[in-house]
Amino acid sequence: MIYIIRREHFSAAHRLFLPGYSDTENFTVFGKCSNPNWHGHNYILFVTVKGEVDPETGLVIHLRHVSKLIDEKILQKVDHKNLNLEVDFLAGKVPTSENVAIGIWNELADDIEKLGGILHCVRLEQSENNIVEYYGK
Repeated sequence: MIYIIRREHFSAAHRLFLPGYSDTENFTVFGKCSNPNWHGHNYILFVTVKGEVDPETGLVIHLRHVSKLIDEKILQKVDHKNLNLEVDFLAGKVPTSENVAIGIWNELADDIEKLGGILHCVRLEQSENNIVEYYGK
């Protein structure tokens, strides 16, 4: 088994809050990330695909195809967008890094498999200090 990784990046705004909570309660739970005027991040996304090397091509999966898939299914939806308001796969969810990573996984897993690989990990770096890795269920 070999693992290959594609790195992408996007910028997006969001607000961490629960609608049923007051601003004070949201601040208690989410801190300054609950700012009612939103805030943003420059995210770095790593998508790790695993599989066996094809003896003929020497590839598990062509990273160009993985990049195209990430662009179509993820980046076009999230880059320079408001994660709370504009991203279909996050509708009804608090757009924490955890939920964003899970949403990205759900958007990519089946299509990665159709390309001949197995999605192993979605790693999302919100900042240099805050990083989430999701390995599926």
